[in-house]
Amino acid sequence: MAFLEPSAPQGAAAWRTPNEPRNAWLALANEIEPEVARYFLVSARCGCFMQAARSLNIKATLLRKRLAQLEEQVRHSLFTYQGNGLVLSRDGQQLQAQLAALANERRLPVVEQPLIRLAVAEPILHDILGRDLIALLRRNASVRLDIISLDSQMSLQAVEADVVLWLSDADGPAPGPSFVTEAPRALARLQYLPYIAKRYSRLTTRPDSLEDLEDYMLVQWQPDEQVDALQPWNRVVEQRLAAVVQVQAYSLMLEMIRCGACIGLLPHYMSSFDRGLVALPGLLDERMQRQVWLAVNAQVRDLDSVRVIVELIVGTFEGRREWFE
Repeated sequence: MAFLEPSAPQGAAAWRTPNEPRNAWLALANEIEPEVARYFLVSARCGCFMQAARSLNIKATLLRKRLAQLEEQVRHSLFTYQGNGLVLSRDGQQLQAQLAALANERRLPVVEQPLIRLAVAEPILHDILGRDLIALLRRNASVRLDIISLDSQMSLQAVEADVVLWLSDADGPAPGPSFVTEAPRALARLQYLPYIAKRYSRLTTRPDSLEDLEDYMLVQWQPDEQVDALQPWNRVVEQRLAAVVQVQAYSLMLEMIRCGACIGLLPHYMSSFDRGLVALPGLLDERMQRQVWLAVNAQVRDLDSVRVIVELIVGTFEGRREWFE
């Protein structure tokens, strides 16, 4: 972005009363479009074009272009760099003061963003979707997103959201959300297996039968106790008289497996998510499966904003397709 040098006063313009510079900036401020004024004020507040663009939900290139046009319009340089920081020039400070005063007079409205409620099964949110949601927020700092973690069928039935991502025990989506949705979409089928950290088990000594588990502590995420599809593992845990720990937090269960020498039940993609974990496929004869479903509330108001979230979710699963094969 090229910064214009302030034009030097010439002739009669050099002889101004003390109020004339202020009045001149006030006149300039009145001529600036409200949108451009907002771009300038946010950039001045953030001291960084990239952060300002995120806050405004526009591309940084567009922001810099509009600010360059503003400098051409007022014929003054508004920003300057001090070291690695972006600061206002003296003329920029003058314009900021006048625009801020006008903003208070006009009470320029903040552009309200639609509130999107996203309900996601806790393991999916933690293992698969979390990083891409963070990337979305980094690109768009003005988004209003309510992320609801689902840890049980009860929580799924109790919530109402614009977009919901849940796990079912059967081939169909039932039982699903309690509110009316568009046709649910199946995203992936998950196999469940006991897992152990590689650091605590050599290949030649890894347990390959239920009897071998007696030498290991087991860990269970408590919401899984109520999942019918996981009953083969749940029965093993229930029969334990010692060396078993149950936790409420999914992330804590993962840490217990990673760092506590525990064995716990996880989706089969976990070897791709964490290379330090290894599955133990020979322990149980029965297969344990669940399916991931995506649905949109039939009463959703802001389809464009919801579509962005849906496309992000679908793209995330497509990008990790090999995890589920």
